[in-house]
Amino acid sequence: MSPQREKSITLAVMTIAVNTRFLLKDRLEGIGWFTYETMRRVVEWYPEYQFIFFFDRPFDEKFVFAKNVKPVVLFPPARHPFLFYAWFEFAVSKALKKYQADAFISTDGFLCLNTNVPTLLVIHDLAHVHFPNQVKYWEQKYYNYFMPKFAEKASQVATVSEYSRQDIHQQYNVPLEKIDVVYNGVRNDFQPVDSIVKKEIKAKYSQGQDYFFYIGAVHPRKNIHRLITAFDQFKKETNSPIKLLIAGRFAWQTGVVKDAYDQATSKADIEFLNYVADEEVPLLMGSALGFVYVSLFEGFGIPLLEAMNCAVPIITADVSSMPEVVGAAAIKVNPNSVEAIKVAMTEIYHQPETRKELIEKGQKQRLKFSWEQTARKLAQSLKNVVP
Repeated sequence: MSPQREKSITLAVMTIAVNTRFLLKDRLEGIGWFTYETMRRVVEWYPEYQFIFFFDRPFDEKFVFAKNVKPVVLFPPARHPFLFYAWFEFAVSKALKKYQADAFISTDGFLCLNTNVPTLLVIHDLAHVHFPNQVKYWEQKYYNYFMPKFAEKASQVATVSEYSRQDIHQQYNVPLEKIDVVYNGVRNDFQPVDSIVKKEIKAKYSQGQDYFFYIGAVHPRKNIHRLITAFDQFKKETNSPIKLLIAGRFAWQTGVVKDAYDQATSKADIEFLNYVADEEVPLLMGSALGFVYVSLFEGFGIPLLEAMNCAVPIITADVSSMPEVVGAAAIKVNPNSVEAIKVAMTEIYHQPETRKELIEKGQKQRLKFSWEQTARKLAQSLKNVVP
């Protein structure tokens, strides 16, 4: 038998297990979208591989992307640190043995320590290291104890920005050559929208007025309280009819957000939309006068790409990965400065030339990122685990 033929047979029986517990119907967020967009491509590109998808609860059939995918539900649902441990160290460990996995891909930063199966671990960020007080007590204990062990145990680590690559290296002493940057991408339905759609969306969500837009978790780290205060000051100075629309779930403690809202004199012009249907988000983004994303920390920040693809000018923070993602295609501000955020909003509002310039730069910057590129880079990382 020729070596080439023997290699073909070896590839044909390769079994890849994947942690897909964040593939949740109608509730895909950052990690969920990363898993969805990368794995649906990878399973298509490698029909000779058998993929075992590990879910922690009943799954939607749309997540079984191809015939070479076998979905498996493992008990218990892993939504608490004690259950994280039970799921990964017992259920996943047992399943890896049962299905004789040749490799394990875990896209949520956690892995199974109780296995010798080569593992590709995706770590999106180390926010818990930089903002420990904004993580629930038991989760923080779990992260601090296990995350360094996970990073050391992994055969290869993938992350979503050069900033996060350097952060993982510095915080956990992981060799740089063990960390691949795969970036993130953006869904194809994020595109510029026409004037008719803009008018319809404004009538539906903002009483027909222009609006600034934010989408993401409503969480202290996302800096929504300063965004609200800056918007309130912007309203006082400009007396404009513009609105602020905030889309996303309320995550963990939101006391400072509520306080900022309660103290604002422009409450009537601030709308909390909570979850928005997936098909509505690109329309809301594309109809905005400006997208404001002044988070205190991000491993990447997918909504920044969404705004660029929708031809919407951006205000973002000048910290962590955000300057890397937007390049010159945004007004970058100190996220701790309400004044700086307000000034940027005023510039977007008053200066159409600034809006036009940022949109043009965004059309160039966005070409550096796509889910196709992300999936190919992740597949290459997998090759480093199982050549």
